[in-house]
Amino acid sequence: MEKLIIFLPLLAAIVSGFFGNKIGNKSSQIITSLFVSISAFLSIYIFYDVIINGYSSNVLIAKWITSGMLDVNWSIKIDQLSAVMLVVVTLVSAIVHIYSIGYMSNDPHQPRFMSYLSLFTFAMLVLVTSDNFLQLFFGWEGVGLCSYFLIGFWFKKPTANAAAIKAFIVNRVGDFGFALGIFLVFYIFGSVNYEEVFRQVYLYKDNNLNFLGFELNTINLICFLLFIGAMGKSAQIFLHTWLPDAMEGPTPVSALIHAATMVTAGVFLVVRCSPIYEYSPVILNFITIIGMSTALFAATIALVQNDIKKIIAYSTCSQLGYMFFAAGVGAYNIAMFHLFTHAFFKALLFLGAGSVIHSFHDEQDINKMGGVYKHLPYTYLLMIIGTLALTGFPFLSGFYSKDLIIEFAYLKGSAVGYYACGIGIFTAVLTSVYSWRLIFKTFHGEYNNKSQPISSMHESPLVMLAPLLILAIGSICAGFIFKDLFMGYGSFADFWSGSILFLEPLTTEHPPKYILYLTPVLVTVTIPLSYYIFLKNKSILEGLIKSNQPIYLFLKNKWYFDELYEILFVKSSKFLGKYLWKKIDGLVIDRFGPDGLSSLFKFFSIKAVKFQTGFIYQYAFIMLLGFSLILTIVII
Repeated sequence: MEKLIIFLPLLAAIVSGFFGNKIGNKSSQIITSLFVSISAFLSIYIFYDVIINGYSSNVLIAKWITSGMLDVNWSIKIDQLSAVMLVVVTLVSAIVHIYSIGYMSNDPHQPRFMSYLSLFTFAMLVLVTSDNFLQLFFGWEGVGLCSYFLIGFWFKKPTANAAAIKAFIVNRVGDFGFALGIFLVFYIFGSVNYEEVFRQVYLYKDNNLNFLGFELNTINLICFLLFIGAMGKSAQIFLHTWLPDAMEGPTPVSALIHAATMVTAGVFLVVRCSPIYEYSPVILNFITIIGMSTALFAATIALVQNDIKKIIAYSTCSQLGYMFFAAGVGAYNIAMFHLFTHAFFKALLFLGAGSVIHSFHDEQDINKMGGVYKHLPYTYLLMIIGTLALTGFPFLSGFYSKDLIIEFAYLKGSAVGYYACGIGIFTAVLTSVYSWRLIFKTFHGEYNNKSQPISSMHESPLVMLAPLLILAIGSICAGFIFKDLFMGYGSFADFWSGSILFLEPLTTEHPPKYILYLTPVLVTVTIPLSYYIFLKNKSILEGLIKSNQPIYLFLKNKWYFDELYEILFVKSSKFLGKYLWKKIDGLVIDRFGPDGLSSLFKFFSIKAVKFQTGFIYQYAFIMLLGFSLILTIVII
């Protein structure tokens, strides 16, 4: 069963990718969607088995590397953590596959697209079921490669190519740190297998290592390097710039990669390595700071964006920040809970946005929409559900997971914890504001699209709406149904014991009541407030923008990160490359290398040509000189 879950998406990718032109678009869509859906049903069964019967296994597929101390297998590790990820990856992927049948119906390269989706799913499944760091890295790089394919799927579009390259390069920065972390793990522990490494960690908790001339704690250094990889893959601040640009890919790609799967790989890595991170409180505090900074930073940018997909993309970035600061305060299970619920409502919002874009004939600017809620009633209702879940409206899925993160940050009792709690509450308010701004400007108010009449607006086909309905059910129910499981309460008290290490068990205390009620109340209040500001009295917003123009431009330009990186890295790299090309390569290497040798041979060949006069007496004279020279050398 485990092998079927992993290899059915790979088989689907091969069939659709290599034989798609022969079997046709419909067959490619059916095969890929069917195979990934089978994987999803099998994953749900395994998840059920893990919950009810405590099932776990490690299925050996093949030996991979055996050399000296290095012993690495291809394996499928099933435990509580991988079971959760299997459900998230396969279920969202199956829904996206089905949705893509309608969304990509007019694209001439449907088999290739479906193949990429299935290949991405395979790589992600390899990542989450690995039992060693090397297989994890294989899946890690696999999803990075597939994201490059999918973001740049419309390769004739320059902006899509640029976005794909940017995502690939920024992720390489994080992956370099991740690779160094894996090298260091093998150097210290003599193995890359999880169980062998985790078993030895406590022995090295006080060990120091000389790294680049600095004496650093070994565990801190390993945790830091691994987290650099997580920052890149999960688009945390400083390595986040690729995520909004990646919206250049088709909308199903945004839902699959940037809502529920690839961007959560970094969170999964930190949680999987909890037996290491628990011995590094310094790096856990660092993760908390990065997480809460990302949550706030991305939310502020989302406030002023006008591209419907980019607003949701920055929302993803912000919610990933929540997951990381949950892990940073030691609530790894709550980080996984938010990852789980977030998959439903964020995929719902992305696919809902895709339905809107489909109806507006590829228009993505919310300022050119408005007044279409009667024409897109089902999309409107489903996106309302996703928005309520995202903002943490009471009793929807996001309410349970997000509020738990804020509560555990407060209960951490440290300065960093209190700071994270405050940032979490403030960010929740910002999330509600930009989310309702999107809804009101997209569906309410005046119709602002001049390129097509409002009468041309139409609801998406059933093949696109049905996946949204499934995600809406998850957005409503997932939090309530699974809260005790993820929190480890009652009969599930030992649920995470086989996959997450807690050196200090999470507290069972409750924070003050005002912490419990503050976020839901503020989130609820922002709904009528947003309605008034964005629809009823727009002059308030216009006045705020005019009076705070520098702040507005700062947020509009995404804190100027792209401009800063352009100066620090892009322009400086171009300057260095041009200098090395002109001065070193051209004037030194080429001059004294190939160009110099060719010039030398040319010079001597020109001189030698002069000896070819055609006069026999000159040839005889030269032969005599040569014979005399040879005779002289022999005699001496």
